[in-house]
Amino acid sequence: MGEREVWEKIAESFDKTRRRPWEKVVDFIEKIPNDSIVVDLGCGNGRHLLISAQKCKKAIGIDFSRNLLMIAKNKAEQKGLDNVEFLLGDCRSLPIKDDSVDYILFVATLHNIRGKKERLRALREVRRILKSNGKALITVWARWQGRFFTYFLREFFFRKGEFGDIEILWKKDNLNVPRFYHLYSKREFLKELKSAGLEVEKIESVKIVSKILKDNFFAIVKK
Repeated sequence: MGEREVWEKIAESFDKTRRRPWEKVVDFIEKIPNDSIVVDLGCGNGRHLLISAQKCKKAIGIDFSRNLLMIAKNKAEQKGLDNVEFLLGDCRSLPIKDDSVDYILFVATLHNIRGKKERLRALREVRRILKSNGKALITVWARWQGRFFTYFLREFFFRKGEFGDIEILWKKDNLNVPRFYHLYSKREFLKELKSAGLEVEKIESVKIVSKILKDNFFAIVKK
């Protein structure tokens, strides 16, 4: 099953589990000036995109899943938002002009791109479309979190592919669909951000679901 097909298949089920926005993402959005253009890369069901639209002049949601985009679009229509644009696209080749965006949300999406070179392509696209001094919030899953710790400890000694890669089954609604993830160390995440030409303003480890070890990295970067 191809990567796009995976997300098309689980879109409705995925939406059920992604209703609440992340507090730290909301904090970032609230600091964005009202006259800004915001792009949400991998916008999914629109949980952060729609908050951006309520705050800013224009919000653009991009996803390569048509089903997820339709879910997000329906929610925007229900809220009566007329300043939201939806684009079917790939984060590695964005249908957006150079230097045209004030702020970018790239939340829980980069880690679903297979291959370091491809992830760097996506990060370079972030830099390309940002205006001078534009900022982006980029988040990825952390490698050494509780539920995957044993897996990666074993992979460290016996790995077959790129260290950090893992297939995670989407089990809700009895779908059992494997999703690709690349989980990051902080050092690796920083290195890729800098390799893409992004200036790291802030990076922190955050707990979203995990009870003990922090499970996400949040980075604020600028051009």
